[in-house]
Amino acid sequence: MKKIAKFEKVSLKQYIEDIKKNFSFSEEQITNIYNNIELPTRATTGSAGYDFKVPFEITLKPNETKKIPTGIRVKMDQSWVLLLFPRSSLGFKYRMQLDNTIGVIDSDYYNSENEGHIILKITNDSKENKTMIVETNKGLCQGIFFEFGVTEDDEVKKTRNGGFGSTN
Repeated sequence: MKKIAKFEKVSLKQYIEDIKKNFSFSEEQITNIYNNIELPTRATTGSAGYDFKVPFEITLKPNETKKIPTGIRVKMDQSWVLLLFPRSSLGFKYRMQLDNTIGVIDSDYYNSENEGHIILKITNDSKENKTMIVETNKGLCQGIFFEFGVTEDDEVKKTRNGGFGSTN
């Protein structure tokens, strides 16, 4: 297998900035959450996906949406992309979905002004009125690396600065 990427934490400063946009934790709570963030790992030698774990307990009522700052960024070779998918069991039990269907983390996102912070926007789309609870450091989604190619006449020179919608 090719080794093409490395997961890292964003800075504490960036994490505080991003988590305060959606949650009302104190700075002390945020620091404790940050210190306990686990980098994504594969569960077995045959696993394709790297499990992204929630850094704090999440409760989602049916049809509720939340943005979850993971505290994670990834540095990867230029010809690779990280695709994020919901964890199978959460999708099966709660119809939990990533709001952009599949998260696409490009290699140049790492250098964005937000440090390439991977933020997951999720929805509990339960049709059975089930509340979804994901405990701290339990799997929320999985990331799989894919190599990609470009066309022979590709001449893109533009660089990224940001995440959602930053290239358009």
